Amino acid sequence: MKLKRISALVKMELKKIIREPAYLFLMILFPAVLSLSFGLAFGNIPSGILGVSQFNIMVPGLFTYACIFIIMTVAQTFTDDREQGLLKRINTTPTASSEFMGSHIISNTLLSLLQVMIVAFFTFIMGFRPGGGVIGYLVAFLFIALLSICSVGLGLITATISKNSSTATGLAFIFILPQMFFGTFIPVNENTLLIAMFLPSYYVTESITMIFNGKSLMELSIWTNLAIISIISIFIIIVGIKFFKKYGYT
Repeated sequence: MKLKRISALVKMELKKIIREPAYLFLMILFPAVLSLSFGLAFGNIPSGILGVSQFNIMVPGLFTYACIFIIMTVAQTFTDDREQGLLKRINTTPTASSEFMGSHIISNTLLSLLQVMIVAFFTFIMGFRPGGGVIGYLVAFLFIALLSICSVGLGLITATISKNSSTATGLAFIFILPQMFFGTFIPVNENTLLIAMFLPSYYVTESITMIFNGKSLMELSIWTNLAIISIISIFIIIVGIKFFKKYGYT
């Protein structure tokens, strides 16, 4: 595996996504509009906690919500590459499939982190002030990075079973919607907890909420969740790569 070749592929992938208006909207405008809309809609609604608005309660879920949408982008880009014959051409070059997959993982993880940074910027503008300090933010971004890797894996699985990019867009929501309803800004109760525990977004949102609420970083549940999301992410990305290498190139 050559790092120079992976670096070139990452640059190519980033340029391709940036030049696509639809992808650019999803990557940059969507998280900005989402953050501003929620800030304006819920910023003045009390949450029941003294001095805390409903918007402040929902912000950790917005971080997660922005991240899981990378599933759709990954599924679309891989199916586009397959439809355009790029994957077949790559198989005739010295580029290894591991290098091609690695470049997608890196580029899409970077884009996902960019989305989260946009959410962080606009929620700050809307008045959100998290606890946890700089170290807390870094730990929160570690959770987001792992969820991004997990989302890339789910995107690969979606691309494997999709015949074209339009189908990929629809099928991506099989993975997006459950995480949106049971693992982001929609509260989890006793009835939905059992479902949420099978979703990676739940562990990320729960941990970011604790960090932003000023919980000590020595809290055992934060690191337990980090271990869980790490295992889930590694498992899903391995499954996604194996599935796509076996069934997704044709």
